[in-house]
Amino acid sequence: MAKVEWSAGIDSVSGALAKPGANPQHSCNKMLLGTHRVAETTSPDCNRLYLRKKTKRSTPVKDTELEVRTKFAAVSRLVQARKNNLSTLSSDQEAYAAQRNEPGGKKTWKAYLWKICKEQYAESSH
Repeated sequence: MAKVEWSAGIDSVSGALAKPGANPQHSCNKMLLGTHRVAETTSPDCNRLYLRKKTKRSTPVKDTELEVRTKFAAVSRLVQARKNNLSTLSSDQEAYAAQRNEPGGKKTWKAYLWKICKEQYAESSH
């Protein structure tokens, strides 16, 4: 694994630093991706750089993949709406706190919202 040392004034880099584009005259043919780990750790190595070749999908998109994408988009919209819904916020927070330390309970607020919104989506789609 490569080790990255930054110049003075640059603490970390995260995201795509160079992307392959459609026009070969104005783009590179590899993606340069920088990541910065923010989790608690004792290791000082928290920056990484990756090079990724430009790829083109070799298979057509399957119906099952389209269904998964549609479900993800719908549940994501439900999560956003529920997170900002003041009428259900306090009851959702109470239900989250009650299940958080139970076996199989969701440990984060976001995971809990995804769980209940996936259930809500499943009920509405059947």
